[in-house]
Amino acid sequence: MIGRLEGRLFLLRPGEVVVDAGGTGYRVAVSLRTFEALAGASEGALWIHTSVRADQIALYGFQEPAELELFERLIGIAGVGPRTALAALSALSPEELAVAVESGDTRRLCKVPGIGKKTADRIVLELKGVLEAALAPPDDAHADAVSALVNLGYSERDARKAVEAAGTGQGTPLPEILRLALKTLNR
Repeated sequence: MIGRLEGRLFLLRPGEVVVDAGGTGYRVAVSLRTFEALAGASEGALWIHTSVRADQIALYGFQEPAELELFERLIGIAGVGPRTALAALSALSPEELAVAVESGDTRRLCKVPGIGKKTADRIVLELKGVLEAALAPPDDAHADAVSALVNLGYSERDARKAVEAAGTGQGTPLPEILRLALKTLNR
Protein backbone atom coordinates (compact mmCIF):
# COMPACT_ATOMS: atom_id res chain seq x y z
CA MET A 1 0.00 0.00 0.00
CA ILE A 2 1.11 3.51 -0.74
CA GLY A 3 0.67 5.75 2.30
CA ARG A 4 2.42 8.93 1.22
CA LEU A 5 3.90 10.31 -1.98
CA GLU A 6 6.40 13.08 -2.28
CA GLY A 7 8.02 14.38 -5.43
CA ARG A 8 7.84 16.63 -8.44
CA LEU A 9 4.36 17.60 -9.58
CA PHE A 10 4.41 16.56 -13.22
CA LEU A 11 0.79 17.39 -13.97
CA LEU A 12 -1.58 19.47 -11.91
CA ARG A 13 -5.22 20.05 -12.84
CA PRO A 14 -8.45 20.30 -10.82
CA GLY A 15 -9.21 16.90 -9.33
CA GLU A 16 -6.01 15.22 -10.44
CA VAL A 17 -2.24 15.40 -10.07
CA VAL A 18 0.62 13.27 -11.33
CA VAL A 19 3.43 13.01 -8.80
CA ASP A 20 6.84 11.95 -10.12
CA ALA A 21 8.35 9.97 -7.25
CA GLY A 22 11.55 8.09 -7.97
CA GLY A 23 11.06 8.25 -11.74
CA THR A 24 7.52 6.84 -11.64
CA GLY A 25 4.50 9.05 -12.26
CA TYR A 26 1.60 8.31 -9.92
CA ARG A 27 -1.80 9.61 -11.01
CA VAL A 28 -3.67 10.72 -7.91
CA ALA A 29 -7.26 11.98 -7.59
CA VAL A 30 -7.41 14.96 -5.23
CA SER A 31 -10.01 17.22 -3.67
CA LEU A 32 -10.25 20.78 -4.95
CA ARG A 33 -8.85 21.98 -1.60
CA THR A 34 -5.73 19.88 -2.08
CA PHE A 35 -5.45 21.05 -5.70
CA GLU A 36 -5.62 24.69 -4.56
CA ALA A 37 -2.96 24.04 -1.90
CA LEU A 38 -0.63 22.56 -4.54
CA ALA A 39 -1.36 25.12 -7.29
CA GLY A 40 1.80 26.85 -8.41
CA ALA A 41 4.12 24.43 -6.60
CA SER A 42 6.70 22.38 -8.47
CA GLU A 43 6.97 19.75 -5.73
CA GLY A 44 4.54 18.41 -3.21
CA ALA A 45 3.65 15.68 -0.74
CA LEU A 46 0.34 13.89 -0.41
CA TRP A 47 -1.15 11.49 2.11
CA ILE A 48 -2.53 8.62 0.05
CA HIS A 49 -5.50 6.28 0.22
CA THR A 50 -4.97 3.30 -2.10
CA SER A 51 -8.12 1.68 -3.45
CA VAL A 52 -7.70 -1.78 -4.98
CA ARG A 53 -10.59 -3.25 -6.93
CA ALA A 54 -10.79 -6.08 -9.43
CA ASP A 55 -10.71 -3.67 -12.37
CA GLN A 56 -8.43 -0.88 -11.11
CA ILE A 57 -6.02 0.49 -8.56
CA ALA A 58 -6.78 4.11 -7.69
CA LEU A 59 -4.89 6.60 -5.55
CA TYR A 60 -6.57 9.43 -3.65
CA GLY A 61 -4.34 12.15 -2.24
CA PHE A 62 -4.74 14.71 0.50
CA GLN A 63 -2.67 17.60 1.80
CA GLU A 64 -3.45 16.89 5.46
CA PRO A 65 -3.79 13.61 7.41
CA ALA A 66 -7.12 14.85 8.86
CA GLU A 67 -8.53 15.10 5.34
CA LEU A 68 -7.38 11.54 4.58
CA GLU A 69 -8.91 10.28 7.83
CA LEU A 70 -12.23 11.90 6.98
CA PHE A 71 -12.16 10.54 3.42
CA GLU A 72 -11.65 7.00 4.74
CA ARG A 73 -14.49 7.39 7.23
CA LEU A 74 -16.79 8.72 4.50
CA ILE A 75 -16.13 5.89 2.05
CA GLY A 76 -16.85 3.43 4.84
CA ILE A 77 -20.48 4.56 4.80
CA ALA A 78 -22.88 2.68 2.52
CA GLY A 79 -23.76 4.82 -0.48
CA VAL A 80 -20.69 7.05 -0.23
CA GLY A 81 -18.03 6.24 -2.78
CA PRO A 82 -14.69 7.89 -3.43
CA ARG A 83 -16.12 10.45 -5.87
CA THR A 84 -18.79 11.55 -3.41
CA ALA A 85 -16.25 11.70 -0.57
CA LEU A 86 -13.91 13.84 -2.72
CA ALA A 87 -16.85 16.10 -3.62
CA ALA A 88 -17.66 16.52 0.08
CA LEU A 89 -14.05 17.37 0.90
CA SER A 90 -13.92 19.77 -2.06
CA ALA A 91 -17.04 21.61 -0.89
CA LEU A 92 -16.35 21.58 2.86
CA SER A 93 -13.18 21.65 4.93
CA PRO A 94 -12.77 18.77 7.39
CA GLU A 95 -13.73 21.16 10.19
CA GLU A 96 -16.84 22.42 8.35
CA LEU A 97 -17.89 18.84 7.60
CA ALA A 98 -17.41 17.87 11.25
CA VAL A 99 -19.53 20.82 12.38
CA ALA A 100 -22.28 19.91 9.88
CA VAL A 101 -22.27 16.30 11.09
CA GLU A 102 -22.19 17.15 14.80
CA SER A 103 -25.01 19.67 14.43
CA GLY A 104 -27.05 17.32 12.23
CA ASP A 105 -27.07 19.88 9.40
CA THR A 106 -28.21 17.53 6.61
CA ARG A 107 -29.27 20.50 4.46
CA ARG A 108 -25.65 21.62 4.24
CA LEU A 109 -24.54 18.09 3.36
CA CYS A 110 -27.22 17.85 0.65
CA LYS A 111 -25.60 20.80 -1.14
CA VAL A 112 -22.64 18.56 -1.96
CA PRO A 113 -22.98 16.98 -5.43
CA GLY A 114 -23.83 13.28 -5.06
CA ILE A 115 -25.27 13.55 -1.55
CA GLY A 116 -29.02 13.33 -1.23
CA LYS A 117 -31.25 13.38 1.84
CA LYS A 118 -30.86 9.66 2.63
CA THR A 119 -27.07 9.74 2.26
CA ALA A 120 -26.82 12.92 4.35
CA ASP A 121 -28.90 11.27 7.08
CA ARG A 122 -26.68 8.19 6.97
CA ILE A 123 -23.50 10.31 7.19
CA VAL A 124 -24.83 12.14 10.26
CA LEU A 125 -26.00 8.91 11.86
CA GLU A 126 -22.71 7.07 11.39
CA LEU A 127 -20.24 9.90 12.01
CA LYS A 128 -21.90 11.93 14.78
CA GLY A 129 -19.67 11.84 17.85
CA VAL A 130 -16.82 10.24 15.91
CA LEU A 131 -15.31 13.11 13.94
CA GLU A 132 -14.36 15.36 16.83
CA ALA A 133 -11.85 12.84 18.17
CA ALA A 134 -10.66 11.86 14.70
CA LEU A 135 -9.86 15.45 13.69
CA ALA A 136 -8.22 16.47 16.96
CA PRO A 137 -4.45 16.58 16.61
CA PRO A 138 -2.99 13.67 18.56
CA ASP A 139 -0.20 14.00 21.10
CA ASP A 140 2.97 13.18 19.13
CA ALA A 141 4.34 10.72 21.70
CA HIS A 142 1.03 8.87 21.85
CA ALA A 143 0.78 8.75 18.04
CA ASP A 144 4.38 7.49 17.87
CA ALA A 145 3.58 4.82 20.46
CA VAL A 146 0.60 3.60 18.43
CA SER A 147 2.76 3.51 15.30
CA ALA A 148 5.50 1.56 17.10
CA LEU A 149 3.01 -1.01 18.40
CA VAL A 150 1.52 -1.44 14.92
CA ASN A 151 5.04 -2.01 13.57
CA LEU A 152 5.48 -4.69 16.22
CA GLY A 153 2.48 -6.52 14.78
CA TYR A 154 -0.45 -5.34 16.92
CA SER A 155 -3.60 -4.12 15.20
CA GLU A 156 -4.09 -0.37 15.13
CA ARG A 157 -7.27 -0.72 17.18
CA ASP A 158 -5.50 -2.74 19.91
CA ALA A 159 -2.53 -0.38 19.86
CA ARG A 160 -4.73 2.69 20.33
CA LYS A 161 -6.66 1.04 23.16
CA ALA A 162 -3.43 0.02 24.90
CA VAL A 163 -1.95 3.52 24.62
CA GLU A 164 -5.17 5.04 25.97
CA ALA A 165 -5.26 2.45 28.78
CA ALA A 166 -1.71 3.38 29.73
CA GLY A 167 -3.25 6.55 31.16
CA THR A 168 -0.26 8.75 30.48
CA GLY A 169 -0.63 12.48 30.08
CA GLN A 170 0.84 14.99 27.68
CA GLY A 171 4.60 15.20 28.01
CA THR A 172 5.14 11.58 29.06
CA PRO A 173 8.23 10.20 27.30
CA LEU A 174 7.68 7.69 24.50
CA PRO A 175 9.56 4.81 26.20
CA GLU A 176 7.33 5.10 29.26
CA ILE A 177 4.16 5.10 27.15
CA LEU A 178 5.40 2.04 25.24
CA ARG A 179 6.32 0.20 28.44
CA LEU A 180 2.87 0.75 29.96
CA ALA A 181 1.04 -0.04 26.70
CA LEU A 182 3.00 -3.27 26.23
CA LYS A 183 2.20 -4.22 29.81
CA THR A 184 -1.49 -3.74 29.01
CA LEU A 185 -1.26 -5.76 25.80
CA ASN A 186 0.56 -8.66 27.47
CA ARG A 187 -2.06 -9.20 30.18
